Order: sequence, then C-alpha cells, then structure tokens
Amino acid sequence: MIDEAENNSDLRQTMQIIIFSGDARKFIMQALDLVGDAKYNESEQLLKQAHEQLVKAHALQTDKIQKEAEGEQLEYSVLFTHAQDTMMSVNTEYNLVKHLIEVFKKREY
Repeated sequence: MIDEAENNSDLRQTMQIIIFSGDARKFIMQALDLVGDAKYNESEQLLKQAHEQLVKAHALQTDKIQKEAEGEQLEYSVLFTHAQDTMMSVNTEYNLVKHLIEVFKKREY
C-alpha cells in the first residue's frame, strides 16, 4: 500500500504535468494567433517556450512510468490519466501549429 507522503508526491507530480501542459497550450494558442498576423519569428519563439513546458511535463510522466516499469506498485489514478491525455493533446496541438507556421512561411515566398 502507498503511504500518504508518497501519495501526496504523486499527486503533486500529476498536477505539475497538467500545469506544464496548460502553460504549453497557452503559448501554442498565442503562437497560432501570431501566425494569422504573419509574425512567424514571434510564433516560433512562443513554440520554443511551449516545447520547454512539454519537456518538463513529459519528464514527470516518464518518471512515473519508469517507476512502474521497475516493478514499483502504483495505484491507478484518473487524475494521472487526465494529465497524460492533456499532455498528449497539447503535444498534438504543438505539432500542428509548428507545421502550420512552416506552411504559411512557404506560401509567402
């Protein structure tokens, strides 16, 4: 059975995944707004910031998955599932906006 301190640590990690993913989504949406104004360099800078947040979220997710892969018994968490889903959705948004920037840049030249 998982003790309370470990459970609190897992909860904090899970919430951090959601927070980092949410911050990344904010940068991605700002970048997308700038694409509409043909401000591609600024968009790319915001995507870099989004990527930094996604890397942080992914590292936390990987840490938890690695623990289970090493044999540590982990309890199922709907919140962790939500965190993973959010992170992967934001990652898809990141990839789409990154591609859109390239498409729009090519159309201008």
